[in-house]
Amino acid sequence: MRPALGGPHLRARGLRARIVLGYAVGTLLVSVVLVTVTFLLARSYLLDQREASLTRQAFADANVLDSRLSTAGTDVGELLGELVPSGGADVVVRSDGAWYSSSLDVGARDVPRDLQRLIADGPAASVVDETADGPRLVVGVALPNADVEFYEVAPLTELDQVLTTLAAVLGAGALAATLAGAAFGVWASRRAVQPLEQVAGAATRIAGGELTTRLEPTDDPDLVGIVAGFNSMVDALAARIERDARFVGDVSHELRSPLTTLVTSVEVLGARREELSPRGREALGLVEQELARFRRTLDDLLQLARLDGAAVAEGGTPLSLTALVREVLDDGGWPQELLDADGEAVVRGDKTSLQRAVRNLLDNADRHAGGPRAVRVERRQDAVLLTVDDAGPGVPAEDRGRVFERFARGPRAARRSLPGAGLGLAIVAETAARHGGAAWCTDAPGGGARFAMSLPAVPR
Repeated sequence: MRPALGGPHLRARGLRARIVLGYAVGTLLVSVVLVTVTFLLARSYLLDQREASLTRQAFADANVLDSRLSTAGTDVGELLGELVPSGGADVVVRSDGAWYSSSLDVGARDVPRDLQRLIADGPAASVVDETADGPRLVVGVALPNADVEFYEVAPLTELDQVLTTLAAVLGAGALAATLAGAAFGVWASRRAVQPLEQVAGAATRIAGGELTTRLEPTDDPDLVGIVAGFNSMVDALAARIERDARFVGDVSHELRSPLTTLVTSVEVLGARREELSPRGREALGLVEQELARFRRTLDDLLQLARLDGAAVAEGGTPLSLTALVREVLDDGGWPQELLDADGEAVVRGDKTSLQRAVRNLLDNADRHAGGPRAVRVERRQDAVLLTVDDAGPGVPAEDRGRVFERFARGPRAARRSLPGAGLGLAIVAETAARHGGAAWCTDAPGGGARFAMSLPAVPR
């Protein structure tokens, strides 16, 4: 079943867009109502004024005609020729069934039948007649003494032009008000969303490890509670992280003394291994193996405790990551031929932490994937990328994010009881994050897994 066009994802609008749209639509609706009411009131007023003026004029002209018709032997046609109505109106008269006009342009056809019926029932009436040449106002007056119907026809062209101009002005005003409402909506949306953006920015920095980040105090009574609650939450979070890191560090330090005693005792037993029975030598080997694993786990916990208590590294010493990898390869007995370096890529950070992260990547390949096949250091724009390709079967896609979690061990490692507590890759990820970078896992081009660590490069 195909998704409908214009679905929720296409119709979704941001908060700012909805605020701006709301202001614009609201202003438009108010403007349309005001413009419509203003236009109708103005049209009614102007039309009433024009009708009242023409009605007075028609009564005056009708009285003049009536007074002249009272003279015996006076002809209606001659009187219409002498009558000059004001305001550009034309006169049509009906007398004894005959029609007379003061102009050749108007005649009986220009007098609406509805108005004729009204005049037959009353002394005077008026109607607005729509014609192809524009609206006209026709006023009718009955002259019962002379048995004459008097009609005066006045074009409303000027009034129509005034109303057209008024409609254009009001429409332009409505458009300008709508644009002003949208502009005000843009300003209001920025003011409304700005606190949310500040909270989002602070939350992002806190998630990146900047636990000293706080929201600035505000005088806005609507935001005081939000700012205070957010800062209190961050204080509690930072205190808990510091407490947990201190606890791990304290426990690790407390375990060092008994561990050192155990290691020394086992080394003494190991020096006299030949005096032990075969079962005793086997037990001694197991103890040595577990002590070595315990020691590595303890060192990893101490390193993680130091990373948890450290802020994101903004300074540090500039150092060549290429030279650092060469040094780690040499110290660990890995062949230098594994390294493929693109020049001396320089980063800024703590050398000891970065050495440990690189060593963990190589140790991970040794323990779980048949050893490293290739190590590459290259610069990509503003970042330095370190990749380690191993000779193993690769990491399933669903496990590539989980392998960097603390105490995460793959099913193969658990089944084969491989050494390690699942902290090596977690240290790599934490070290990269503390240096402003990241770590991830993908498929290697030649098979196996590729573990990568990206660090910000020092500008050239």
